[in-house]
Amino acid sequence: MPRITQLLHRAVQINPRGTATICGERIHDYHTVADRIARAASALHRLGCQPGDRVGILALNSDRYYEALFACAWGNFIFVPVNTRLAPPEIVYWLSDSGCTALFIDDAFVPALPAIAPEVPSLRHIIHIGDAPCPAGLHAYEALLAAAPPMPDRCGSGDDIAGLFYTGGTTGRSKGVMLSHTNIVLNAINTLGGARFSSRPVYVHAPPMFHIADATLTFLCTTLAAKQIFMPRFDPAAFLRLVAEHRVTDALLVPTMVNMVVNHPEVTQHDLSSLTNCVYGASPMPDAVIRRAMAVMPHSGFTQAYGQTEAAPVLTLLGPEEHGTSPGQQRRMRSAGRAVSGWEVRIHDEHDNEVPRGTVGEVCGRGPCMMRGYWNQPELTANTLRNGWLHTGDGGYMDEDGFVYIVDRLKDMIISGGENVYSAEVEEAVYSHPAVAEAAVIGVPDPKWGERVHAVVRCKPGMDLDEAALIAHCHTRIAGFKCPRSVGFTETPLPLSGAGKILKTELRRPFWATETRQVH
Repeated sequence: MPRITQLLHRAVQINPRGTATICGERIHDYHTVADRIARAASALHRLGCQPGDRVGILALNSDRYYEALFACAWGNFIFVPVNTRLAPPEIVYWLSDSGCTALFIDDAFVPALPAIAPEVPSLRHIIHIGDAPCPAGLHAYEALLAAAPPMPDRCGSGDDIAGLFYTGGTTGRSKGVMLSHTNIVLNAINTLGGARFSSRPVYVHAPPMFHIADATLTFLCTTLAAKQIFMPRFDPAAFLRLVAEHRVTDALLVPTMVNMVVNHPEVTQHDLSSLTNCVYGASPMPDAVIRRAMAVMPHSGFTQAYGQTEAAPVLTLLGPEEHGTSPGQQRRMRSAGRAVSGWEVRIHDEHDNEVPRGTVGEVCGRGPCMMRGYWNQPELTANTLRNGWLHTGDGGYMDEDGFVYIVDRLKDMIISGGENVYSAEVEEAVYSHPAVAEAAVIGVPDPKWGERVHAVVRCKPGMDLDEAALIAHCHTRIAGFKCPRSVGFTETPLPLSGAGKILKTELRRPFWATETRQVH
């Protein structure tokens, strides 16, 4: 049965002395990395952690984060990656809800420990994986490795839970998505088959490693014995330098990151020709941004990945052959692609009946990568996985060729004057204006329309735009009822989640703060 450590064993077998990880000045080959992982797992056992215990990881991207992930699998523990953008009370909830007994933490989050550790009764051991001197009361990672002999691989397999990936955390109750070894390994293989990765990639960890998207690439690149480079935090200038310096071949970026990279003033000053494969996803990609990316990086093939944590996460892929200028390519570039191998994807109505092609409904799927459920939330699990299908909560339709088009999150749909308005479509029109750098479309209360389509916009440096001009521009692109009725301009970047998605909840909050209902 599949188990995560199989991926690492293969890498050691085929490329034992090849570079595995580069993190600043630290460089390790696969033989060394596997030894360090076996020692880290041994250290956790020596501290008293038992098989099935949950182990949190609260840290920026690093080679030690990578080792912690695989050490949890090696020792038959369940890893719990923690969103680095959370406030201490939210971190406390994640660690308490999962019952973490140990926590890996780096220098960036040590200052928050006094507000976290006393509030998590299950937490017995905190392991410092930063570069600064180890704080009092914490276990020093390198000292633990030096003292612990490497242990045999005791990894779980099949339907055993490998990781808890929590979703949400900015509003409401976060959900711990239980992903098994089968879920994670098969997802990596499915993605490998459709995302066109190099046979021996050079990959840079640009998205945060706590996110399931980068986790997928962590496991995929490991089985390919890739060279993996770690950026603690995403920075477009640093990304450009790393690509040129290390001849990076493959990258995963969310659309906001792509936007920052391709519009960076230094983008033409770096040799990006080695970057032949760029995967993007996690939120809709504006047409103007992907076209700019294709022009700036003509050597890159672009692949869109669509999915969600509950799907481990990839459901559909849109490959490079569908990114182009022909009428068919232009049409399909608006889609999220077709189902990956192993997934059956359909569009359902509210009664779980498949709707005709071209009809908007809920995107649903079933296959071996479907989550085991939500941690300690059986009712929500039953509702999300009802009738054997994963219900994504995304509104979309499928064309006659099986291409899936995502129109919006069903729960975020704006109902204005009785008409359904999908914010992704409006954002596409807003982004097509040459002065727009960032945009988000939300529904806000309106006494006449119930909800009003409102755009929040940041302009490109040195460019001006007013409300009337932008609304007029949108009227040339989409139906009048879909166009923004109001526009708010900001000079600061829009708020982002730890995964790089625009936090529409924060943008909505000022408009809905005095409302008794959060929808009209």
